[in-house]
Amino acid sequence: MKKVTVGELSVSVEVLFTKIEQFESLLGQRYPNTLNRESAIGKGSRFKCASQYNKNEIAQLFYILMDEGILFFDDINEKENRSKMQKFIEDNFTYSGDFGNQVSIGTISKQFSEAKGFTYGDSHLKFLDKIIRVLQTRRAKIDLKS
Repeated sequence: MKKVTVGELSVSVEVLFTKIEQFESLLGQRYPNTLNRESAIGKGSRFKCASQYNKNEIAQLFYILMDEGILFFDDINEKENRSKMQKFIEDNFTYSGDFGNQVSIGTISKQFSEAKGFTYGDSHLKFLDKIIRVLQTRRAKIDLKS
């Protein structure tokens, strides 16, 4: 049997890892609410709420709700409120990553800063339009039932 060099081993591990990711992605597309969610939150850990939004959209959604005073932890201390909101999101939500896989939120402070600073104004407006369309569709469904 041929001895494997460190360089060959690392290449083999990378190839194997890529194949495993592709396999998980394939399974995730067939069973999107089972495999991906379980692997994102890990076995034996707390149950987390999944989202169809990406990490930036999650941050924008919660930042809007927080900034408008709809959701809050501390309505007096803005800095403390933001810190607690970020911790809440990180501890309780997953987001839609590449290939639709649910991914745990490690930290969301960068995305919160971007949402606050309106650094990406066009993407914020597109996100708001997306939320507005969802709410308008919901309203139309209710109007039809009335």
